[in-house]
Amino acid sequence: MTDQTPFHPRDAIASTTNAVLLNGAAGVLISGVQNTLAKENRGIFGLFTKTGGTVAMFAAVGGTYAFIKDASANLRETNDPWNAALGGFFGGALLGIRTGRIPYVIGFGAGLATLLASFDAGGNHWRGSKWREGYVDDVARRESIRSTRRRAYEETIEEIGEGRGVYGPGYAERRAARLKEKYGVEVPVEHEKPYAY
Repeated sequence: MTDQTPFHPRDAIASTTNAVLLNGAAGVLISGVQNTLAKENRGIFGLFTKTGGTVAMFAAVGGTYAFIKDASANLRETNDPWNAALGGFFGGALLGIRTGRIPYVIGFGAGLATLLASFDAGGNHWRGSKWREGYVDDVARRESIRSTRRRAYEETIEEIGEGRGVYGPGYAERRAARLKEKYGVEVPVEHEKPYAY
């Protein structure tokens, strides 16, 4: 399942730097939660001294994934889910290295590779592969539907009737005539404002 568009090389160093910074920030957040939930008072520097391994692991996994994915795409000159699978395997293997056991290294690598390759095959969007062709703004989509299915103003008035903010041409005269006929009250007729259809 490859793209039909021509391949454009990726800047692996820039994407790795962005991934390290972004995942490192997420690691700081998780480390802060771990530091806060500790029973003893660790202070502000406990964020890096006691639970700093979390920050390093998040940054390393994100950076490894981004670098391997982009380097693999550049070497193979294709954009496909195999790039994400390779990056996910090496990133997941880093998670398993902390345990020091080979089955965990392979298991974490295979699990993360499967997850990220599936996500990539689905179009890199939670809504699925239909978003790969291009994002369509929901407001623009609804406006296009309205413009192709717009009904005449008179047809709408005929179907639902006047009132509730929907008034046809000549409404003020018809209202004045109804009030005069029913109650005998003379109501001044205001000049109508032109309707914007």
